[in-house]
Amino acid sequence: MLLEPLDLIVFIGYCLLIVGMGIFVSREKKGHVKNSSDYFLASKALPWWAVGASLIASNISAEQFIGMSGSGFALGLAISTYEWMAAVTLLVVAIFFLPVYIKKGIYTMPGFLLDRYDTRVRTTMAVFWLLLYVFVNLTSVLYLGALSLNTILNVPMIYGILGLATFAMIYSIYGGLKAVAWTDVVQVVFLVAGGLATTYIALQMVGSGDAWEGLSLLRREVPGHFSMILSQGEMMIPDGAGGVRDAYLDLPGISVLVGGMWITNLSYWGFNQYITQRALAAKNLDEAQKGMIFAGFLKLLMPLIVVIPGIAAFVIVENGIDVSFIESMKDPATNLVKSDRAYPTLLQLLPVGLKGLAFAALTAAIVSSLASMANSTSTIFTMDIYQKYFSKGASEAKQVKVGRITAFVAFLVAAIVAPALGQLDQAFQFIQEYTGFISPGVFAIFFFGVFWKKTTSNAALTAAALSIPLSFVLKVGLPNLPFIDRMGVVFLILAALMIIISLVEGKGKDHPNSIEINKELFKTSTTFKIGAVLIAGITAALYIVFW
Repeated sequence: MLLEPLDLIVFIGYCLLIVGMGIFVSREKKGHVKNSSDYFLASKALPWWAVGASLIASNISAEQFIGMSGSGFALGLAISTYEWMAAVTLLVVAIFFLPVYIKKGIYTMPGFLLDRYDTRVRTTMAVFWLLLYVFVNLTSVLYLGALSLNTILNVPMIYGILGLATFAMIYSIYGGLKAVAWTDVVQVVFLVAGGLATTYIALQMVGSGDAWEGLSLLRREVPGHFSMILSQGEMMIPDGAGGVRDAYLDLPGISVLVGGMWITNLSYWGFNQYITQRALAAKNLDEAQKGMIFAGFLKLLMPLIVVIPGIAAFVIVENGIDVSFIESMKDPATNLVKSDRAYPTLLQLLPVGLKGLAFAALTAAIVSSLASMANSTSTIFTMDIYQKYFSKGASEAKQVKVGRITAFVAFLVAAIVAPALGQLDQAFQFIQEYTGFISPGVFAIFFFGVFWKKTTSNAALTAAALSIPLSFVLKVGLPNLPFIDRMGVVFLILAALMIIISLVEGKGKDHPNSIEINKELFKTSTTFKIGAVLIAGITAALYIVFW
């Protein structure tokens, strides 16, 4: 399938707008040389709406549009728990962690660990994050983006991977976070508008021209796909190899709400460089917190954009509504219907003009996340590895140069590895599971580091060193233990070890680098409080309705 001329005009116009805007905002005033604050923290000048927009543009990527729609196809609305719980998690981070970070004036998450613990903890976690960003995050987004190009335009996977990487590099490597953050404001507009258009058309198709009837029909036809809390054995989903497996292994019932999901969400939204970097670049704490509220409201909207289309695709396939649609969802290599092809196939149904907009929205989601991940990778390497071990007295200009080179290398490595993900049925779940190998350790280190003054550096180093091995042992030894529950178990083990080591080593005394916590630190504005109450109330109502 080829895009019609009008679609191409819309899409090319979007590409030119993003590249042009990225280059424009990257310019510096005459006589000013771009320094590390400009490149890595956008000169610390972002207003709340830019912070919120950049948070969502960085977060919503191919893993949501393609991967989460694929999971919506396979297991339904339950996958929305990642989005709706994230909205509440943003409130927790804004209240309890952001004030600490901004007060410390840090550039990176490893930098915080250096301030609270020591160099060993900082370096260990910096290496872990670099590996995670390059081999899991960047790689999976490139793969899913290329999959969409392959499904929609029949572009060979390798060309899709290289093309997306090149597009993201054009403006992000030169401009740094400033280019990424300000173009994200535009990306979010395309992302929401194009996403809603795709949802509307999908529901119209199911409802024979009536979108509202289509939504009603989804709930009647597949009520199991609208259950937020799954029971063991309730739903069997494709395993990617022609067989099936229990969806409970991905989303283990009530423990999603009270267990490991909090670990993965707090690790992602509170201790993840390419997310927190946006808040650290805000004008001040109040602007950063308002940006988190804005992002929280957008997260509540996301399942309508990325999950409902997947459920609609499932009904289209199950009811045989469109034979060509079903054929497009099949993997050419195996002839099996592939969950992650749901969203790209839906894009083919859009009318001329809207197809270009929706394709631009998908591309916006992909390149904004790629740019964000690469920028954060370069930030961590430059500030926490290069400056520490290779050039302690590096000039500001040298730091910016190293950051650009690092981003390029990260893209190159990810592009080489990305094709290996082709065997997966739900790449979104792959990302969550393997990110979850490090999440328990990250959560334990930051949580105890902020809120328990007795936590020692050796205790934190132990958690960092054991998080991946413990996760691997439990994965192999208890293959039927859902990975979300596994994260909870690993966290409890690490927490116990950290408490014991800290008490024995520190002999009950506070660590010299402990953080002084007081009520004044956690005060928020009236605007933030009102937004927080609304987000919490809406989230609770959604779970009650779809329990």
